[in-house]
Amino acid sequence: MVTNAANETWNVEKEELKKRFAILTDHDLLLEESKNQEMLKRLQAKLGKTKEELHKLLSELLFTSYFGNKPE
Repeated sequence: MVTNAANETWNVEKEELKKRFAILTDHDLLLEESKNQEMLKRLQAKLGKTKEELHKLLSELLFTSYFGNKPE
């Protein structure tokens, strides 16, 4: 079950992804319960990134949303 805090965090990250990658749509970033792997595959295909690159990008966004800057 997705909590309100997790949902709010994802909304912030989703907006940041749309700013960085204008080709992304709300549909691309739709996070449905138990279907996160499907969303990650959509993002990989649309952005041309490997699974590792995508995980790193998402980790950086999460870090930035909590601490206000990128990890070193």
